[in-house]
Amino acid sequence: MERPFSRRDALRTMGCGFGMLGFANLMRAELARSPLEPKSPHFAPKAKHVIFLFLNGGPSQVDTFDPKPMLTKYHGKPMPSGNLKTERKTGNLLASPFSFKKYGQSGIEVSEIFAKLGECIDDVCVIRSMHTDRPNHEPSLFMMNTGDKLPGRPSMGSWLTYGLGTENQNLPGYIVLCPGTPIVGPQLWSSTFLPAVYQGTFVPNNEIEPDKLIQHIRNPVMNADEQRRQLDLVGKLDRLQLQHTGPDPQLEATIESAEIAFRMQTEAPNVFDVRKEPEAVRARYGDSNFGRGCLLAKRLVERGVRMVQVYYGDGQPWDNHDDIQIHRKLARSADQAIAALLKDLKASGMLNETLVIISGEFGRTPAVEVSGLVAVQNGRDHNSHGFSTLLAGGGIKGGITYGATDDFGFKAEDKPVHVHDLHATLLHQLGFDHTKLTYRYSGRDFRLTDVAGEVVKDILV
Repeated sequence: MERPFSRRDALRTMGCGFGMLGFANLMRAELARSPLEPKSPHFAPKAKHVIFLFLNGGPSQVDTFDPKPMLTKYHGKPMPSGNLKTERKTGNLLASPFSFKKYGQSGIEVSEIFAKLGECIDDVCVIRSMHTDRPNHEPSLFMMNTGDKLPGRPSMGSWLTYGLGTENQNLPGYIVLCPGTPIVGPQLWSSTFLPAVYQGTFVPNNEIEPDKLIQHIRNPVMNADEQRRQLDLVGKLDRLQLQHTGPDPQLEATIESAEIAFRMQTEAPNVFDVRKEPEAVRARYGDSNFGRGCLLAKRLVERGVRMVQVYYGDGQPWDNHDDIQIHRKLARSADQAIAALLKDLKASGMLNETLVIISGEFGRTPAVEVSGLVAVQNGRDHNSHGFSTLLAGGGIKGGITYGATDDFGFKAEDKPVHVHDLHATLLHQLGFDHTKLTYRYSGRDFRLTDVAGEVVKDILV
């Protein structure tokens, strides 16, 4: 059976093949352009980079950034409005074991376990009225990272690199740092139906030496010139295939990934080596995985990486159902590292163009958890109805609080902010109308904010 005569065949045979020659030149020109080269957004941006410090597991808002005197007054008593509708069984109200103090000229109250971050509070916007859709980890992680509670949507970082590209072609545009793997894992930084080149590059930051941090960063067999010749040959063969078959997003992404991997050999060993920082700087961030992650995030955005996401730890460390006192231990490294990052970005002027997000996937209940699943009844259950998210830099007003939960910190009541609103605001600061940054897939246009989201204009400079 003969193969049907295609339009490509027509270009190849008609007019002495000049049509095919022109098409090949267009293909070569298009393939020569990196999909990660810098692109212009819809309008002038306030921010150029994003650092997302993710306190995975769900930190408690009433023990960190949303003080509630009524919890102390009613400690050990039932919620006046009746039992809370939560994922697990809860009992009476539980006062925070941590004291709060006013910081800065703004006088924003911050928990004692985040005292160093409190020193930076005049540069921070505390959104106290965040809410999301589900009270369990997986859908809330998906929502915060991809804009949908179900898997299958591109991550926030993938949308940013798709829309903006990146400034440094020797490093990935979107890097994820975590000493292990948060629950759900790679789906949180996947590009899904966006081209694969926009997927996050995962680096397990539980090592210090770059050769251990990034596996296979050095080729023990060939030098750079030999690798370049080999890569050029493979690239030519791949491009011949593309000229024959037409556009192939997967193959194009493979070509670009190979190029990035080759170029990373020259820059990544240096940028990922925090030992090059003065000892005093490293000491300010702390000798912890999260501390090194925050220091790496600073070094990466300084070198033009578009987005860096730093997960606090493996699994869900802030998921303290048993004992909320564990928050104190977790905050020792988080507080020190976040404060050091904010101070360094401000001192260098980078905070003006870097939007820093500090959040978990949800908050926790003001009442104690009493389900049979906990060994110690001094912790809190998940709470999707109200929690706190902190923003700094990138055109965000500092030294303000926005919105409020009820008197006990359970539900967002004043100026509620949904995750879609947070994403819309983030994209706005990066120069995008969130309704127009779309990608057509499976017969419809998709976007990070799905079919919702409003820019929170009151927190913008």
